[in-house]
Amino acid sequence: MARRSLKASTLGIEKAKRAFKVREWTQEYLASEVGLETRQPIWKFFTGKPIERQSFMEICFQLGLDWQEIAELPTGGAPTEKKLDSDNCQDIDALVEMVRKQRSDKIQAQCATMRLLDISQPIELEDIYVDVNIQNNITSQRWLDIFELQGFSKEFDRFPWDQCQELVPAMQAVVTYPKLMVLGKPGSGKTTFLQYIATQCNQGKFQRDRIPIFLRLKNFAEDAREIGDFSLLNYITQELAYFGICDQQIQTLLAHGRVLILLDGLDEIPEEDNAEIVKKIRKLSEEYYKNQFIITCRIGTQQYRFEGFTDIEIADFDSSQIEAFVQKWFVKVGRNSTEQAQAKASQFMQKLQLSENWHIRELAVSPLLLNLVCCVFQACSNFPARQVELYKQGLDILLNRWDQVRSIKRDGIYRDLSLPHKLKLLSQIAAITFKQERYFFTKSNVRQYIADYLRNLPTAQADDPEVLQLNSEAVLKSLLAHGLLVERARGIYSFSHLTFQEYLTARNIVTSPLPEILKEKLLDLVSHVTEPRWRKVFLLTAGMLGHAPDLLQLMKQHIDALVGADEQLQQFLIWLNQKSLSVQAPYKAAAIRAFYLTLVLPRDLSITRDLTLSLAIDPKLAGNLATDLTVDLALNRTLSLSVALAAEPTLDRVLALSFALTYDIDIFCDCEFEQSLQQLKKQLPAPDQGRERLKKWWNANGQTWVETLRSLMLRCRNIGHQWQFSEQQKEVLKQYYAANQLLVDCLKVACEVTPTVREQISETLLLPITRTSGDASDTRVYLATGNVVKLW
Repeated sequence: MARRSLKASTLGIEKAKRAFKVREWTQEYLASEVGLETRQPIWKFFTGKPIERQSFMEICFQLGLDWQEIAELPTGGAPTEKKLDSDNCQDIDALVEMVRKQRSDKIQAQCATMRLLDISQPIELEDIYVDVNIQNNITSQRWLDIFELQGFSKEFDRFPWDQCQELVPAMQAVVTYPKLMVLGKPGSGKTTFLQYIATQCNQGKFQRDRIPIFLRLKNFAEDAREIGDFSLLNYITQELAYFGICDQQIQTLLAHGRVLILLDGLDEIPEEDNAEIVKKIRKLSEEYYKNQFIITCRIGTQQYRFEGFTDIEIADFDSSQIEAFVQKWFVKVGRNSTEQAQAKASQFMQKLQLSENWHIRELAVSPLLLNLVCCVFQACSNFPARQVELYKQGLDILLNRWDQVRSIKRDGIYRDLSLPHKLKLLSQIAAITFKQERYFFTKSNVRQYIADYLRNLPTAQADDPEVLQLNSEAVLKSLLAHGLLVERARGIYSFSHLTFQEYLTARNIVTSPLPEILKEKLLDLVSHVTEPRWRKVFLLTAGMLGHAPDLLQLMKQHIDALVGADEQLQQFLIWLNQKSLSVQAPYKAAAIRAFYLTLVLPRDLSITRDLTLSLAIDPKLAGNLATDLTVDLALNRTLSLSVALAAEPTLDRVLALSFALTYDIDIFCDCEFEQSLQQLKKQLPAPDQGRERLKKWWNANGQTWVETLRSLMLRCRNIGHQWQFSEQQKEVLKQYYAANQLLVDCLKVACEVTPTVREQISETLLLPITRTSGDASDTRVYLATGNVVKLW
C-alpha cells in the first residue's frame, strides 16, 4: 500500500523554497491555494516533517514541482523493486531491448497509420503528421473577466486566441514532465500526437530505454466489462504476456520505470465505467510512479485530476503548421505529384490569407476541419463562393460524425435532446448572443439559455427546477464535449469559432416555422445592414433561404432609404446617373455608376477610387478601361494634382501635373478640348525656373488655373463638381456604398432567385428614387428607368 504521509528530502526542500520564492507567495496564501485551513502543514513541508500524502502532492502541484522529485522516498521504490547493481542494470537493459523488439511490429500496426475523415484509405502517420504546440496555460483555468475578453475580441477581426498565449512545442512538454494529461478540442490532434510519441519511442528516437504501450481507453472499457476485470495492471500484463513476457519480468519493468504508458481518450469511457477506470489509472500511476504516463482527454470533459500529472492543452494550428499540413495533404492524400502538390498548396495558402476567407481560416486551425477544407479545395482548386454547405458539414462533423466514425457513444448527456434539437438550441443561443454583441457569456447565462429551451420541450419537467438545472448542466457538458462551445476562462464560454456563431445565427432565421415569424426576423436582420459585423450573417442567410427575394428586396428598400430623405445626396445620385448614361462603355449601367461614385467622392473617404463594387457588378471592368472612363480617371487625377499643388507648390508636383496633361491630350479625339488642355499646359511655369519662382507664379495664378481646369472638365466632361458633403453625409455615403456591396454579394450566393428579380435589383443599384402617389412605404420609382418596383 502507498504510504499515508510523505516528507520532503533535503534537496527537495531547496527546490521547493526556490519555487516558493519565485512566486513571492506567503505560506498563508499557499495554504489557501492547497485548500488547507491553517499554514501548519506548509511549515512542516518546508522543514522536512511528514505531512498527509494528498496535501504533500497538492503543495508540489501548486509550486509546479514533481512530488516524486521532492519527496524522500524509500530506496526500494515499488514493492517488487530490488536495489540495482551494474549486473542488474545490464539485465534490465537487455530485457527492455528484448521486449521492444518483440513488440515493435505491434506498435507500428497500432500507431503508424491513421484514418482521416472521408478518406477511403489509411495514411502513414509520418506522411501527414505536423508537430503540434501546447499552450502554457489551460484556457479554461485562466482567471479573466468577461469584459477583458470582450475588449480583447475587438482588437482582432476573428479572435486569434493563441496570439496572446505563449506556445511551447508539445514534445518539449513530454520530455519535461513525466506525467501528462493532454487536453484539447475535438479533432485537435490528441490521438495523433499520442500515436506519434508511440512510434518515435518504438523507433528509438525517443525514450529508447522504455517500452511503449498504447491503449485506447474505450477499447479497454469494453474488454474489461466483457471479462469483468477492470484492473489496468492485469490488462497490461496480458498485453505483454502475449509476447512471452512473464509476470516477474513485467513487474521488474514496471518497478524500474521502464514503461511508457499512453492512454488515449479518457473522455470516451462509458459513464458507468468511468469512476472504476479512473480509480485503476490512479492506482497504477501512484504505485508504479517511475514510469511515464500520458493521458489524452477532450477539454471541458475532464472530471478528475490525477496526482503528479501536469495538464497541457493542444494549441490551434498556426499559419506555418497549416501550411505544413496542407503541403503533406496534397501529396499523400490528394495524390498529386510533388510539383502539383506544391503549386496547389501555395494556391491554397494564398487564398486562405485573403480577407474574404478569414472565416475559413478560423476553421483551418483545427486539423479535423482543415482536412475538410482541403477536401473541398482539392475538388475545385478554390474555396466555394457559397460556404453554407462547408459550415453545415463542419457542424455535422463535430456534433455527430466524428464520434460516429470512432464508435463513441456519449451517453452521459441529456438523452432526450436529439441532434436536431441540439442544432436548434445552438442556433437559439447564437442568435441571442450575436444580436447582443456578446461573443462571451457566463456559465449562468448559457445554463439559462439551455433551461429556457428545455422548458419548452414536450418531455420537460417544468415544475421541477432542480431537474431542469441538472439537465441544463448535462446539456452544457455535451456541447462542450462536441467542441461547439468552449470555456475561454473560468466560467466564461463562447462558440469555438465565430464562424459557427454567425452560421447558427443565420440558421435561426431561415428555419423559422411560420411565414410571419420569418418576415419579422428578416426585418430585424435588415435593420443591421450597415453594421460590418453582420455581413457574414446576411450572406449565410441569403445562401440558405428557400425564397431569397424577400430578403434581397427588403435590403434594397432599406439601403435606398439611407439616402432617400437627403435632397443633396439625391441630387448627387441624379448627376451620377446622368454621367453614367453619357459615356460609351460596354459595361452594366450599375457598374459604371459605381465607378463614378468612388471616382468623384472626397479623397478623405476610404472608398474613394475603390473599384470593388464596380468589379462585383461587372467583372469586365478588370480589363482595359473603356476610353471614356480612362479619360475621366486621368482628368480626375489631374484635378487632384492641381489642388495638391495649390496647397504646396513643388517641382515634383509640377512635373507630375505636366505629365498628366500630356497623357490626357494623347488619348482625346476632341480637338477643342485638346487645344484647351494644351493651352493650360503651356501656362504652367517650367520646372527649371526654380522653386521660388514656381511658388511665386502659383501664388499669383494657381487658383485661376485650377478653376479654369475645373470649368473645362465640367463643360466638356461633366465631372469636377465640388460636392460639399457634411461629415454626416460622408458617413452615410460610406454606409450606402458598403450596403450596396453587401447586396450584390448576397445576390451572388442566393440560389433561389429568378433571373427577373436578379436583373430588377441589379438595374436599380445606385439610382435616385422618388415615391409614387400610392402607399409611400410600398413602392418607389427609379428615375433612370421609370420602373415602379414593389418592394414587399
